[in-house]
Amino acid sequence: DAAVETFAKIPTDKQKELMTAYYDAKDGIGYTLARTHIHSCDFSSHSYTYVQENDLELKSFNIEHDQKYRIPFIEQATQVAGGELSILASPWSPPAWMKTNASMLKGGRLLPKYRQIWANYIVKFIIAYENAGISIWGLTVQNEPMASQTWESCLFSGEEERDFIKNYLGPTLYQN
Repeated sequence: DAAVETFAKIPTDKQKELMTAYYDAKDGIGYTLARTHIHSCDFSSHSYTYVQENDLELKSFNIEHDQKYRIPFIEQATQVAGGELSILASPWSPPAWMKTNASMLKGGRLLPKYRQIWANYIVKFIIAYENAGISIWGLTVQNEPMASQTWESCLFSGEEERDFIKNYLGPTLYQN
């Protein structure tokens, strides 16, 4: 978020220069892989999610926040990269109401009763981005899974990640 919000504030000629420097294969580095986050992260200007609190059915899910800066940036980067930009997505934290510490910040763990809802949420993110014209190439379960940070974070042991993928996220991805 910080990068794309800053990018949107610089003059158009500097935006073009930056895009060329990073994503153009001929006149720049030619990056073809980019990473994005699922709702807010430590470089967001504020904490936010894609759903209202306690929306167990995820009916309020929307990516409107991302449509202002992030999605246009990814679209532009993809175009400069010649239409080939693989996107890796990572969450920093489930919504606060899904966690043991009731906060998106300072670690905490995903409450077992919300494992399927969190898997559904991640899949809704992927589908929403695909509907916006952006394919998600790869996915991680959790950014820095053993770090309890002052910003968005969530603790996941290796076993918890394995079980979450095996029993919830994997089957939900497969079904969708």
